[in-house]
Amino acid sequence: MLKSLIVNIAYWINTSRRYAKVKSFFYNLLENSNYKYKKYFDICMITLIFISVVILVREVKSHVDDYLLYFNNYIISIIFLIEYLLRLWVSSSISKVIIEDSEYDAMIGEQFRISKSLKKIVTTKLRYMLSFKAIIDLLAIIPFFHQLRLLRIFILFRVFKLFRYAKSIQTFTSVIAAKKFEFLTLLIFASIIVFVSSVLIYVMEANRADSPIDTLYEAVYWSIVTISTVGYGDITPSTEAGRMVAMAVIVAGIAVFSFTTSLIVTAFTEKLDEIKDTKLIDDVAKMKEFYLICGYESVSKEVAKKLTIKNKVIILEESKEKAELAKKDGFFVLNYDPGSIDSYKKLRIDIGTQVKAILCLGLSDVENVYTSLTVRSFNKDVYILSILKNKTNKNKLISAGVNEVFYEKELVGIIAKEFSGQPVAFEAIHSLRSNFNGIDMQELVVSERILGNFTNVGQLQNNKYKIVLLGVYNKIEKKFLFNPTDSTELELGDYLLIIGNIQYIQEFTNFLNKKGSK
Repeated sequence: MLKSLIVNIAYWINTSRRYAKVKSFFYNLLENSNYKYKKYFDICMITLIFISVVILVREVKSHVDDYLLYFNNYIISIIFLIEYLLRLWVSSSISKVIIEDSEYDAMIGEQFRISKSLKKIVTTKLRYMLSFKAIIDLLAIIPFFHQLRLLRIFILFRVFKLFRYAKSIQTFTSVIAAKKFEFLTLLIFASIIVFVSSVLIYVMEANRADSPIDTLYEAVYWSIVTISTVGYGDITPSTEAGRMVAMAVIVAGIAVFSFTTSLIVTAFTEKLDEIKDTKLIDDVAKMKEFYLICGYESVSKEVAKKLTIKNKVIILEESKEKAELAKKDGFFVLNYDPGSIDSYKKLRIDIGTQVKAILCLGLSDVENVYTSLTVRSFNKDVYILSILKNKTNKNKLISAGVNEVFYEKELVGIIAKEFSGQPVAFEAIHSLRSNFNGIDMQELVVSERILGNFTNVGQLQNNKYKIVLLGVYNKIEKKFLFNPTDSTELELGDYLLIIGNIQYIQEFTNFLNKKGSK
């Protein structure tokens, strides 16, 4: 009974539009850098961080108003606590874990084990809580316990939260992280110099009455100040041997400083193209609709020119030389392999809604077949157009998932025709063959859950969701009933063939699976 209640609650949460809308809002606000309101949230949080630090510094030698202390110790801490809990909430979906486990156990004929799902949920949440950023978020909340004055120093950890909100800082840290081996080597080299020079200067100077170096700590302090080329001058060697050590440390310090500078410059030089690509990907992610051209050849250039008259076009080209050529021609280009799934993951786009069509315009039919197979491996509906180099490969391209195949001259002609005042026929031909215009055709299986909510076609309320019910396929009798009447009875395992807007189909599916929908 308890297990059934938990599963029903999970389904209710997973199909609740309000819950999904609220969670999506907070996820975008906290994690999605392309969300239009996130920058305002980041500015607000950065402001709170600086207010905390200013109050902490002010409090050291001056009296701070009690209201400001209350605001810092309670209000800001509570805001950061709420942010931490929201991040923990959106980091993973508890309801999906329960649903997936219950459906899997039902499929293999085993009883649903809630303990297994709880273990997965706890493991996933702990993995997030032990991440570096989550630990910093938690440390930033500690000043809430202001009765322990020592813990107020943890306010400084709020500064590290800037890494969450300042994208330029994230870019800088990623560039430095790319050279972590070199920086580690430099750190070891500098540490050895500090250790050796500290021991030498201590041995040379410690027994001299006029020497300012009397302890090993002072020797280490002098060594670090000298190797960093700061040279305060508050501690200087008084013996000739000590001065020789100082000269060696100064030379080593210059070498360390030069090496550090060259590493940073090299890291940014190597990452410059990647930083530019990241900026371009951010711009692409904000586009609502665009055409995706795979491969840059002579025909690609002509097609891109025609399409860019009224549309946005993105080109994927594996060859660096061809990608540079496309950039010179004024197109948005990414030096990515169109035949690799990783390329589309890097784009961070929704192929089904943002991409109007994919045009495979590679150098050979083999490349276009491979590109189409790659796209179809993660999206079955996006419209794919391909040029044909050799007519013997036409069936291969169609088998790979290409919707339309054209010879080079025909392709340029049809694109030109679309934008010369006759686009309606072009759209109508493919409206039900692809979902790049938002229309899709799907089959829904009548499960036990759906049958428990609805017994006949009239109860489905498909018109309410602007869904066209084309027909019902009876699995037992193996016959298709076109345009069924409201009194048509539904049976377990039947298929509902529906047509409609993708978003409406999703809402209709959620409605069918929602407990007590009638």
